[in-house]
Parts: sequence; structure tokens; C-alpha cells
Amino acid sequence: MHYQELIEQLLANIGGKKNIVRVTHCMTRLRFKLKDETQAKTEEIKKLTGVVTVVQSGGQYQVVIGSHVAEVYKEFVAITGIEANEVVAEEKPKGLFNIFIDNVSAIFTPVMSVLMASGMIKGLLALVMAMGVLDKESGTYLILNATGDGLFYFFPLFLGYTASKKFGGKPFIGMAIGAALVYPTIVAANGSETVLYTLFKGSIIASPIHLTFLGIPIILMNYTSSVIPIIAASYLATKFELFFSRILPRSVRSFFVSFLTLMLTVPIIFLIVGPITTWLGLFLGKSLSAAYYFSPVLAGIVIGGFWQIFIMLGLHWGFIPIALNNFATLGYDIVMMSGATTPIAMAGVTLAVFFKTKNSKLKEIAFPAFLSAFFGITEPALYGVTLPRKKVFYTTSVAVGIAGGIMGLFKTRVFINGGTGIFALPRYINPEVGIDNSFIGFSLASVVAFVLGFLITYLYSYDPKIDEETFKDPATTKSDEANQMIPNKKVGQTVLYEMVSPIKGKVISLKEVEDTAFSTEVLGKGVAILPREGRVYAPVDGIVTTLFPSYHALGLTSDMGVELLIHIGMDTVNLRGENFEPKIKQGDRVTKGQLLLEFDMEALNEAGYSLITPIVISNSKEYLEVLGTDKEFVDRNENLLTIIV
Repeated sequence: MHYQELIEQLLANIGGKKNIVRVTHCMTRLRFKLKDETQAKTEEIKKLTGVVTVVQSGGQYQVVIGSHVAEVYKEFVAITGIEANEVVAEEKPKGLFNIFIDNVSAIFTPVMSVLMASGMIKGLLALVMAMGVLDKESGTYLILNATGDGLFYFFPLFLGYTASKKFGGKPFIGMAIGAALVYPTIVAANGSETVLYTLFKGSIIASPIHLTFLGIPIILMNYTSSVIPIIAASYLATKFELFFSRILPRSVRSFFVSFLTLMLTVPIIFLIVGPITTWLGLFLGKSLSAAYYFSPVLAGIVIGGFWQIFIMLGLHWGFIPIALNNFATLGYDIVMMSGATTPIAMAGVTLAVFFKTKNSKLKEIAFPAFLSAFFGITEPALYGVTLPRKKVFYTTSVAVGIAGGIMGLFKTRVFINGGTGIFALPRYINPEVGIDNSFIGFSLASVVAFVLGFLITYLYSYDPKIDEETFKDPATTKSDEANQMIPNKKVGQTVLYEMVSPIKGKVISLKEVEDTAFSTEVLGKGVAILPREGRVYAPVDGIVTTLFPSYHALGLTSDMGVELLIHIGMDTVNLRGENFEPKIKQGDRVTKGQLLLEFDMEALNEAGYSLITPIVISNSKEYLEVLGTDKEFVDRNENLLTIIV
């Protein structure tokens, strides 16, 4: 075996066979699905002779090998005993909640930086409002509030995009569904005083009906800032997309797949998800309200411990009518306040992570998240820090649960609606007697929640090794790539070999390609093309040495020995051949100008995939230089690359 040493070293640094869920390969990479990516020693793997680089993207751990990856893959399979496409004893998260956490964490990652920024703006605005610097009716306040709150209000649009990409659907369909959920007339209908009739009147799940769909009553909920409905909708839409893509003729897919998916998904979400969420919330609200009168301490622990989960699932809306009714009839509420220390506890937890972690990127997220949580904005801390680290997430629940029990012990009451986080303190001042047990109970509970959250996280629940960064010492790192260079056997002879473009389109520098394996030229020198037509032609006479089963990439070896890689779009391997139609097969001999492949540009665009197509010389190290054209646009018969031998 030629690659046994490489494979043994790779296996040792990736966490062993037990850490591998499955492994496949594409044109240049071994693509691993790992149980725990933190076990992989990425920097050590990058140093291995035979490894070009490592790319972590889309839930895959990708080790870039080069054009001979198929040979490495075959030996890897033989040595490890992992069969091709075999799924090896995957340690799936146990329980629906853990599965939910894993998926939500992945869905939130792409929007995290904007989420952090919005949270900081909202926190800053809350601070200046508390100081009396701004008038709530001023234009300055309105613009800043829109800037900070816009993302949260239209959250379903953002999550529709990221969730659809996570589940393999078209991101813009996800966005369209999210837009429907927060459409102004839908939001207005939910708050309308016009009620057609009430379902289950007099019961615990009595539901006012504001509108119907084809005569079927719709039980509305507030979908702004919601998470679960759009994730469920995106998952369902992905299934519909796959179904319609299989049964519809290709000539009508680009329109009818999206049309039918939207026509089915949006009504189903309104008709099913809304009622389920509303009824569960009402049931929980009334049940826990009754439990509070039975045992305030126990109810406080339960409500506080599960409050952040209720919010994520949208079930907290069931508590709101009870709280509003309590304010109207009693002048105070005793139920929702049990979870009021959630922002404070989350601030303590996040601050502990900030102090303990050695990961610079996590530090950049954690401190702003701490400030936002302290001022009552929990989303950046929840989705950026605690939720992806389950023990830390559970620590928040424990701290809030204990704080809720303390408030139950003091029989704490909240007297007005208002701020959250540190700005919630005025809500617990009794308007009749001033400072009483309610204020004392909340203040003490807040301190306990913050301190417990910080200490438990710092001393027990957060292990910084899971976010450990390793660094390469440039003074001691060897250049493996240089050692592997094939000696140039034509020194002294300057030969220019010009290669025409296989695709018509706009010429783009490889440095502008999102994938670092291409932008850093580790896969070879060349250029990228933004296609203007969905056809790929042979730029040389030669052999099709590789045609990946997903048809998104192919490799040619010219009669002169030039190895060419054409990679259509970014992450298009995920489409598994859909929207690609090869005209050749692996091993075929082709002639210059022969049509090799067709791809549906419109369908790829609609699915949210970048069409930027890198065209690189895989064995460019064998040549003195590979130069790209200086033209901005090229036709398929125009010179694209000049190879200096």
C-alpha cells in the first residue's frame, strides 16, 4: 500500500475509527462525518505529508488530499474496515431535545455575528433609555430600535434560509415561508379584536379564531422572533422539494417545484404548528399556574428551570394571557416571574466561559453576549455560547430553577410589564408599599442566579478543551508541500502552453473564491469563472480521469500531461447529481471543444448555491508558472490559462 503511513497518522489525529461516523470522497477531499470534531487535531493533520489542508464546512470534516484522493480513499477503507458509504455506529444524540439542540446550533451559526451585533444594539438602547437620554417617541430611538430589533422581529426569514441549507433545501423557499409567517396582515390578524368564533370555548385550550383557510379555522400565534415553526417548516419544505423534483419533468421543475412546495408548506404550518404550539403553551401555563398555588417553591423551580426551553419552543406565549389576566384582576403576576432571572443567569454563565476559554473567537462572541444578556437580550448568549455547549446550557437552567425556587419562597410578585435583565428590578417594586418581599426576593434570586451560573460553569460544566485552538509555530513548521514537489525536467527550456476556457463567463481571481482550498491555491493554480451558460466543454485533447458521481466536478489529463480540475459551483456536491447532466463518463477520451457536461444554472441559483467555478491545474507545481488571462470575460474558445514549462 502506498499511503499506509499517511492513513495511520490521519486516523490517529482524527480521533480514531471510533470517532468516524462515515467517510466519503469527492474530487480532491476525504469527507468525514465525525462524532466529535473537537477530537480531531486539525493543525497536526495539516502538517501531515500528503495532506494539503483541512476544511471544516457544512458539518463535514474535509481533508484535502489532491487529485489522487480516490486511491487514498480505497486504502483508507481497506485499512480501517469502514465500507464505502457505511455509517459506523453513530452516537446520535439521545432524546428529541438533544437532537433539537444539535440542529438548532448548526442552523444559528451562520447568523451569529449579526445576532451578536443586534443584541448589542438592543442592550445599548435599553441602557440609554434607562438613563433617560432618549425619548421613546424620537426618530433617533425609532431608527436605532429598528436597527437592533429588525433581525429579531424577522427572525423566521433568516432562519428559513439557514435551516433550508442545513436540511438540503432551497434557501429562498425557506425565506419565503418565513416571510409568510411574519407577514404584516397575519401579525395584525393575531392581535385583532375581531373574533369570528372561539373553538373549545370554556376549556383550557379555548382558542379565538380570527381567520380561516378554505373554511378551516386557523389558530394563530405570534411568529415574530419564533424559532421552532420556521425550522419545522423548512424541514417539511425540503421533503416536498425532493418529492416534486423526482416526479416532475425537468422542463417544468424550476417553477413548479417551488410553487407546489410553498402552496403546501405554508398552509400546513399555519393549520398544524400554530394550534399545537398554542395549545401546549396554554396547557403548560394553566397547569403551572395551578401548581404555583399548591407549592410556590416547587413551581418556581420547575418554571424557572424550563423557562429558556419554553421560550425556544414558543410555549411561553401560553403564559402571557394568564399573566395579563392576573395583572388586570390581581394587580400582579406570580407565574411568569419564575423565569425572570434567565438573562442574569445567562450573563453569569457566559462571563465564566469568557474568562475560562482560550479560544479567541469564542472570547469575541462571549463578552458581547454577556453584556447583551445582562441588559436582557439573551439570544446572542443562548445561540452563540450556551446552546452549542450542552452542559453550559443545562447550567443556565439549574441556576434559573434555583432562583425561581427562591422567588417562590419569598412569594415574589411582579407588578408591571417592563424591562428584562437588570432593567427588570423596577417591576418588582410594590406600588402600594414600596420595597417588600417581592423586590427582595427578585434581587436575591438574581444574585444567586448570576453567581451560581458563573461558578458552576467555571468550576464544573465548561471544559475549555472542547474549544481548544492549536497554533502552528512558523519557525519550526516544515513545508511538506515543498518536499513533495516533482522535479522540473525541462529546466532551461521555456515552453508556453495555452489552454482555452471550458466555460463562457466572467473571469474571477481564485482569491475571491469562498473555499480556502481554492483561494489559497493549495489545489493548484488557475482562475475561477462565473458562468454565463450551463455548459462545460473540453479545453484540451485528453482523458476524463475523474468524474465524481455527483457530476459537480471532473478531472481531465491532457495529452501533454496537464492535469485539470473543473469544479462547478460551491458545495454543489450536496445536490448528489441533481441539475447536472454529464455527456461523458470516466475514462472517456475527449477532444478539444467536445461538450462534457450540462448544468441547470437557474436551478442552482434558486437552490442558493454559488455558481463560481474554479478551474485549476492540479499538477501546477510541475511547471514554472501558471498564468490566468487578463480579460474580464472569456468565451469558451478563448485563451484562459498560460502554462510555462
